[in-house]
Amino acid sequence: MSELLSAMQTRPLIRQAAHENLWLHFSPQPQDSADLPMIVRGEGAYVFDDTGKRYLDGLAGLFTVQVGHGRKDLAEAAARQSEQLSYFPLWSYANEPAAELAGRLASLAPGDLNRVFFTNSGSEAVESAWKLAKQYFKIKGKPGKHKAISRTTAYHGTTHGALSITGIPELKQDFEPLVPSTFRVPNTNIYRAEQHGEDPVAFGLWAANQIERVILEEGPDTVAAVFLEPVQNAGGCIPPPPGYFQRVREICDEYDVLLVSDEVICAFGRLGTYFGAERYDYVPDMITCAKGLTSGYSPMGALIASDKLYEPFADGSNVFGHGYTFGGHPVSAAVALANLDIFERENLNGHVQANEAAFLATLSKLKDLPIVGDVRGAGYFYGLELVKDKATKETFSEEECQRVLKGFLSKELFNNGLYCRADDRGDPVIQLSPPLIIGQPEFDEIESILRTTLTQAQELL
Repeated sequence: MSELLSAMQTRPLIRQAAHENLWLHFSPQPQDSADLPMIVRGEGAYVFDDTGKRYLDGLAGLFTVQVGHGRKDLAEAAARQSEQLSYFPLWSYANEPAAELAGRLASLAPGDLNRVFFTNSGSEAVESAWKLAKQYFKIKGKPGKHKAISRTTAYHGTTHGALSITGIPELKQDFEPLVPSTFRVPNTNIYRAEQHGEDPVAFGLWAANQIERVILEEGPDTVAAVFLEPVQNAGGCIPPPPGYFQRVREICDEYDVLLVSDEVICAFGRLGTYFGAERYDYVPDMITCAKGLTSGYSPMGALIASDKLYEPFADGSNVFGHGYTFGGHPVSAAVALANLDIFERENLNGHVQANEAAFLATLSKLKDLPIVGDVRGAGYFYGLELVKDKATKETFSEEECQRVLKGFLSKELFNNGLYCRADDRGDPVIQLSPPLIIGQPEFDEIESILRTTLTQAQELL
């Protein structure tokens, strides 16, 4: 009783601090402390606010909490490691959890991706990949190869380099000038395809060949790397057409361009495999990852590079002059190892593979609503593209996005007990990326809340 009373007395002060001192990320600051949701606890696929209300976590925090909330085994792994060695840098030294984790990731990664460079986040992993690509080509006598190619609407991070590679202009405008020499090619949203929209194979070949077109326009001796997500996040969970990545691999090999698979979201079970490259049967030169590596229980990211990229550094004559204070943090590495143990013990990849068709089928029921134009994605990663007119695929105006998507859907879905993302980076979408532990009961709950809320939303158009 005394603990409950203490919490009741303390929480108004915490809310006041949140309102007056906490600067939210990617969000307008609330004008009243009562408007700010305060999440205090998580259990399985659900989170709870400070009033005790329960919400289904349909986004796994931020595409992150693969094994679900409240796992004592991960908390205990962090506590044990903190007692033994809480911190030591990787600058000329190693620690056992980081070394063990590097070996484990190398064993899981495709091809000869055997070298693991630890970061703290996905943005830092992307930043590291571009820097490594530039230095690699300088060492190899090709200093002009420094440019990066990515897809329209693709999100690759917030640091200056990663933001430069990002293909969302409105995220970049306030921070320009950014790093130069980045170029965009079309993404693979076949629902919006202006050509080959009825032929996925032809569309995939066309989309991949746009990468070759830009390489030739800029000059093969100037392009260092292509950054692609296995399933593109921004724009609404856009999967690759058949043959797309195989053709991209051919193009990169022909012009000596590095293929970076940005798997900050798509790795660690999100698509039913440890890495998205495995799902779509291609071997990149680098993989960037984070999020699900620790299921969000501790911050950690990684760049996983091929033996080819490591070769110029192997004898010690060259140094990759790059790193982070907390890269390879022993506590985070211990949590990641325990997280991977859960994947194996509970067969989470197999669980996703066994249930993804049912998840997609349940969400696809919503296509009977006039506002739902497309349902797409893979694994436990889906987007619903919303339209004003299903017959013509007419999208929302800017005013309708503000009023219907952000002003109504984003808040009302949460009020109705579903935490997910209502996003207009590209066309308006609802994104779902729940913990990998859920099954049909949660699929049905998600569909029910979406149906109720989207039905209300379409009346506002």
